[in-house]
Amino acid sequence: MSEEIKQERKKRSLSLIQPTSIPTLGNYLGAMKGWPSFQEDFDTVFGIADLHSITVRQEPQKLRQQTTQLYALLMAVGLDPEKSILFVQSHVPTHSQLGWLLNCYTMFGELNRMTQFKDKSQQHSDNINAGLFTYPCLMAADILLYQADIVPVGADQKQHLEIARDIAERFNGIYGNVFTVPEPYFPKAGARVMSLAEPTRKMSKSDPNPKGTVYLTDEPSVIMKKFKSAVTDSEMSVHYGEGKDGINNLMTIYSAVTGDSLEKIEADFSGKGYGDFKKAVGEAVVAELEPVQKRYNEYMADKAYLKEQWTKGADIASRVSQRTLDKAMKKIGFLAK
Repeated sequence: MSEEIKQERKKRSLSLIQPTSIPTLGNYLGAMKGWPSFQEDFDTVFGIADLHSITVRQEPQKLRQQTTQLYALLMAVGLDPEKSILFVQSHVPTHSQLGWLLNCYTMFGELNRMTQFKDKSQQHSDNINAGLFTYPCLMAADILLYQADIVPVGADQKQHLEIARDIAERFNGIYGNVFTVPEPYFPKAGARVMSLAEPTRKMSKSDPNPKGTVYLTDEPSVIMKKFKSAVTDSEMSVHYGEGKDGINNLMTIYSAVTGDSLEKIEADFSGKGYGDFKKAVGEAVVAELEPVQKRYNEYMADKAYLKEQWTKGADIASRVSQRTLDKAMKKIGFLAK
């Protein structure tokens, strides 16, 4: 019977997202929209990685506000605290504790090869801090604490998971089977959404051009205005093709939201101008985000409920992760209290 139960256990999935800004339409269509379905197939853990966010200087009030907003948005897109562990990283001290332990099992050369350290060091040359260098150890702790079987990753995040696997295998090689070595999971590709202002670049939370990015909390009128000003081309023909980055992007967004194929979109808008198409894409996005925004506004209006949920999430995350931390500390040789 125990073997039967073991086989029936769902694999555990873990995903963390930083509260450095409101998520964009690109974040939503590329990943977040698919997260609720994970709850049916996996034992899911979702966290807000606020400890990771301070490798770059944050404005305290803004960080608190964005963490609150992100928690509300995660529930608004369909993450259910009854089905998932949904927590804020800084509420669970085991992350920092295991992060320090793993610092001591990670090689300097491994950290020095991390591309994100190199990129962020260039972007924030006035604040190249130790946390920016050792963040992969905390990231490994995030994953290993929950004995995650899989970690959904994009192509640009593979290096993060690879070092977590290396650390886990090194630790296990010394002390025995302490950590589950996580496998990468490549979800069905969501839409790759580009900037509305510069469609050769990915839509970004940090884009200095406000016209290029649609945020999940943008008012319908703001969304419509951004789509109406989206960069296109001089051809005035709605079809997917080379050199039509702006229209290609709008067609990709429209397809992701409506489910229509690119061929159907071309047929439906044959003979119509870009103005009509931009308006249609904007209206489709507004309709897609309407129920998300409605739930989000309801959650944000009830801060006591939000606090109740993240407190409960932290309690569950602490219980689950403490077992792993205790095991690791015992193996290393720390004295039990």
